[in-house]
Amino acid sequence: MILDSFRLDGKVALVTGSSRGLGQGAALAFAEAGADIALLDRTHADETAAKVQALGRRTHMIELDLIAATPTEMDAAIQSVVDELGRIDVLVNNAGIIRRAPLLEHPASDWDDVLAINLDAVFHLSQSAARRYVAQGGGKIINIASMLAFQGGILVPGYAASKHAVAGITKSFANELAARGVNVNAIAPGYMATDNTAPIRADEAREKSILDRIPAGRWGTPADLQGTFVFLASPASDYLNGAIIPVDGGWLVR
Repeated sequence: MILDSFRLDGKVALVTGSSRGLGQGAALAFAEAGADIALLDRTHADETAAKVQALGRRTHMIELDLIAATPTEMDAAIQSVVDELGRIDVLVNNAGIIRRAPLLEHPASDWDDVLAINLDAVFHLSQSAARRYVAQGGGKIINIASMLAFQGGILVPGYAASKHAVAGITKSFANELAARGVNVNAIAPGYMATDNTAPIRADEAREKSILDRIPAGRWGTPADLQGTFVFLASPASDYLNGAIIPVDGGWLVR
């Protein structure tokens, strides 16, 4: 049956930035589809873990600050998933930050922090997971891009640069890994009602200008991404490689 190809029974998924928002939504979607879940965050994702466990799935929590983490520490985090849950089949590089400031006043420290978590951590975690995937004969990497993987944005040069780069390494990894049974793809969320967009949503004029451009007429929610997450994590997407999938209410086609 076609729906069976979307099941994740017996699989283990690691989601970064999993304490709330899109990461929590991904973790719960995978758990509902049958997977056990590893949760990586700078603090323990207790709420997400409790919700996953309530669905009858195992959890493993990893406390790691990806801004400061070394490649060795990130590799150890991947290995801890294998040690605790027996394997790793899906990596979701969801953790990310955004820092807003005019270009001429943009602090170098903000640039460095955004690139460290939004790009460097994506590379190192993906490389580490891919090594395990190649050894076991397959696996999935799902990166979180953005509308700013296609556009320049304003006041967020580091974020725009990092998300363009995430799109690029998604394609680069896919080119090398597709023939080895590893699928690497990305989701580009549109404007989502999360902590990252709270300052924009608090600005009445800016919020109106955004909503006026979204054909769907509303902000997205973590639930709007859950189906795409499960698709990309499941056997249903086994012939999809290097794709950047917008889930944006129509923003890019406006």
